[in-house]
Amino acid sequence: MNRNWVFVLLAGLVEIIWVMGLKHSSNVWEWIGTVAAIAVSFYLIIEAAKRLPVGTVYAVFTGIGTAGTVASEMLFFGEPFKLVKVLLICVLLAGVIGLKLVTGDQVKTEVSK
Repeated sequence: MNRNWVFVLLAGLVEIIWVMGLKHSSNVWEWIGTVAAIAVSFYLIIEAAKRLPVGTVYAVFTGIGTAGTVASEMLFFGEPFKLVKVLLICVLLAGVIGLKLVTGDQVKTEVSK
């Protein structure tokens, strides 16, 4: 796995944190943490998208965020477990993994001006 895909993975994991922060933040420090997580997540995804196909990067990023947020809400915040929801998240993840597998690791080279 190259560094850019690591950035996508990390950005997706940080996305889970900030999405939960949007719902559960209740004081100024939690909101500051949420905003910081948004900034880190977007920085990582922007850096990865400079060198990888943007459509695939965005699909993987949002897939990780969606699956992780749903799982976190069920595990930590009492969201009811629904088998259909879990199965649909698995279908989403299968699509994301498929996109990653069919997208080569060809890294775009930056053009100097």
